[in-house]
Amino acid sequence: MDHRPLRGRGEGHPRRPDRPRRGHRGRAGRRYPRPARVLRPQPRYYALNPGKSYETRQRVTAPILGALAADGCIHRTRPAGSWTSAQFRWAPAEPLPTVPAPEAKAALARHYLAAFGPVTAADVKWWTGWTLTDTRKAIAATGAEAVELDEGTGYLLPEDNQPVAEGEPEPEPWVALLPGLDPTPLGWRHRDWYLDPARTAALFDRNGNIGPTIWADGRIIGAWAQHPDGHINHHLLTDPGSHARALITTEIQRLTTFLDGTRVTPCYRTPLERRLAS
Repeated sequence: MDHRPLRGRGEGHPRRPDRPRRGHRGRAGRRYPRPARVLRPQPRYYALNPGKSYETRQRVTAPILGALAADGCIHRTRPAGSWTSAQFRWAPAEPLPTVPAPEAKAALARHYLAAFGPVTAADVKWWTGWTLTDTRKAIAATGAEAVELDEGTGYLLPEDNQPVAEGEPEPEPWVALLPGLDPTPLGWRHRDWYLDPARTAALFDRNGNIGPTIWADGRIIGAWAQHPDGHINHHLLTDPGSHARALITTEIQRLTTFLDGTRVTPCYRTPLERRLAS
């Protein structure tokens, strides 16, 4: 870092440290330079979307660390506190290999299809931010096979597009309590098949971040939140039946035991989560 003095408010050009200034005398009439301010105090936060109703404050370091990580210079390691801490340590990263863009997009599309397939081209385009042309090329490069969905044509990897074995039993009923920002509800552009559109406003914040949700047999049926005293409140958006309600009670007990009094607050608060946590 260059530690030469910087120009301060109301000052002229910076002077060399060994150049005397008038009116600042030491012993025997010798002149000494006044202490130079090496660095100005810098702001720790800046306004994101200033002047908007959704204006927020963000640390100055956040975009810098994000850019360095995206360039492969650093990577995030362990939290700087307990496992609930939102502050992480960073460490130098090994250089990333140079991969041609079409090959990289095909690899990303394959990972996405493996996790979320079947998906539509609109799902892939929304999730990646690619153009429609690049999206179609990447899907084709994965060797994905077309399947018919309620939303139109979908795509599955060949290894996932296999007929159900004869005599294979139906899946057992299940429930899950997923945390806020879980990738499952954020994996598709079209969500009507697992979420009633009328419930979106209660479960998502204004920026599209989802809060903690309750799932039953592949659909979102409610929300949950942790009260300040540690117990878990929940609210069902539809009646899933007595068996599912019993499974939810069991899952809440399991999660309560796991947390063991640890308080967890979502980074992004949704209307329903706030109400349940109060």
